[in-house]
Amino acid sequence: MEHLIEKQLEKDTVYTDLGPLWPLTSRGKVRDIFAVGDDKLLFVVSDRVSVFDRVVGTVPFKGQILNSIAAWWMEQVEHILPHHMISLPHGCATLAKRLTPLPVEIIVRGYLTGNSSTSIYTAYSRDERSYCGHLLPEGLQKDRPLPEPLVTPTTKGEVGAHDELISREEIISRGLVPRKVYDEVCSAALKLFALGSQRAARQGLILADTKYEFGLDSLGTLHLIDEIHTPDSSRYWFADDYEALVSAGKSPRGLDKDYVRNYMKSVDYHGDGQPPPLPDSVRVEASRRYMALYELLMGSPFSPDERDVKETLLTELSTYQ
Repeated sequence: MEHLIEKQLEKDTVYTDLGPLWPLTSRGKVRDIFAVGDDKLLFVVSDRVSVFDRVVGTVPFKGQILNSIAAWWMEQVEHILPHHMISLPHGCATLAKRLTPLPVEIIVRGYLTGNSSTSIYTAYSRDERSYCGHLLPEGLQKDRPLPEPLVTPTTKGEVGAHDELISREEIISRGLVPRKVYDEVCSAALKLFALGSQRAARQGLILADTKYEFGLDSLGTLHLIDEIHTPDSSRYWFADDYEALVSAGKSPRGLDKDYVRNYMKSVDYHGDGQPPPLPDSVRVEASRRYMALYELLMGSPFSPDERDVKETLLTELSTYQ
C-alpha cells in the first residue's frame, strides 16, 4: 500500500475545474462545490489538508477516504435526521441536495483536549472556566473525559480565516440561527456523537471530539450536510493504550490529522503566515493513517477509485444537462 501512496504523490486532487456547464459556487479549505441545476450541488473532496484553519498541503487519497467514510456514516444516521447525499459519482465526489447551510459549525467535545488556540484544553489551561457558554468545573485533566459531552459551536471562517468560538446565547441573540432550530441542532448533534462514540468503541477507538454541519431545506427540515465522523472532522484515539499513555502524562495515540498538525507545530508553524512545505514523508504517513482509520471503521480494505476525476464527473453529470 505504501508503494501505491508514493505513486499518488504527484497525482493528488488539488483543485477541480468542471467547465462552464457546472460552475464552481464555492471553494473551501478542502471541498470544491459546483452547482448542478437549481436543486443539486456536487461536492468534490480534494486531497488538500487543513490545520490551524490553513491549507498546508495535500495527502494522497485523502479526498476519497473522507468522502467514502462520510457516505457510509450518512446511511447509518438516517434514523436520527435526513442528510443531503444523493449519490457518489466518483470516489472523491458526492452529489447532494441543495440546502441552506446554517452559518455555524457544531463541535461536540467529549474530552478536555486540543492543540489549537480555540481548543477547550487551551482555554482551560489559561484558567478560563467559561467555554462557549458552558461552565467548566475545577479539577479537569488533560485528555480525560469531560463530565458530559458538550456542544461547542464556532462561526464558519472563510479560507485563510480562523473559526471563532461562540455560545448558544450569542448565536440566538445575533440572529444567526433561530432558538428552536438551534436546540434541534444540539439534540441531533449529541445523538450523532453518541452513535459515533459507540461505533468507535466497538472498533477499538475513542471519538474524542468531532464537527457537524447542518442545513435546512425549503420546508425548514433540518439535514446533516458536509461530512461526518471522518479523520478531518474528528479526533480519534486508540483505546488499547489510552489509559497507560495518559496516566504517564503522554498524549493518546491518535489516528487523525493531529499527525499533520503536530508536525507543523514541530517546525514552529501555528497557523500564522505562509505554511512551510509538507514533506513527502509526512504526506505518506498521513495517508497511511487515513487508510488505517478507513479500514478500522469500515471493516474492509480501502480500494481507491482510479478513474480520472474530471472525466468521470463530466460523464456522470451529462444526464443533468
